[in-house]
Amino acid sequence: MFLIVGLGNPGAEYDKTRHNMGFMTADALHSAYKFSSFKSKFDGLIAEGNINGEKVYLLKPQTYMNLSGNSVVKAANFYKILPQNVIVIHDDMDLPVGKIKAKIGGGAGGHNGLKSIDAAITPNYNRIRIGVGHPQGGGEAVVNHVLSRFSKADAEVIEKNIQIICETLPILLKDGMAKFSGQLGMMK
Repeated sequence: MFLIVGLGNPGAEYDKTRHNMGFMTADALHSAYKFSSFKSKFDGLIAEGNINGEKVYLLKPQTYMNLSGNSVVKAANFYKILPQNVIVIHDDMDLPVGKIKAKIGGGAGGHNGLKSIDAAITPNYNRIRIGVGHPQGGGEAVVNHVLSRFSKADAEVIEKNIQIICETLPILLKDGMAKFSGQLGMMK
């Protein structure tokens, strides 16, 4: 059994922004694998489904990014899902648009959603990082960047990345992170 978490911020004003890559990917997985309807539970929206024989819960925390761990720990504890079976999908400013990387554990890299999850369940969970590029400067420029929408060209690249994740996710569930990460590398 797995818990897949797509990170983002709730509300129409954040829809399709860079920081909502996790929500966008969760919605694509929801559609591709015909999950049940999302229900409000665990301070989030959760759906149940099956990906190639594996039972999967799909979670979109509704706590805003900085408190994502609150939702994740509630769902993981309720379903008795260990961190090694939690998969978090999120935006990553350290990767250019068009790049996807995956790993187990690691630092939060300044990502407040990951910091919150790390504190709630330990950092030893699966992470799928989707590049959204980095702005010049820091502070306000970073906030404006992650809360901005993609250009038309970048949006097309992001849609392709989301499709790649949907197609290759069964490898992660069945064969683990090393094989999944290798497959991602071959598809780029």
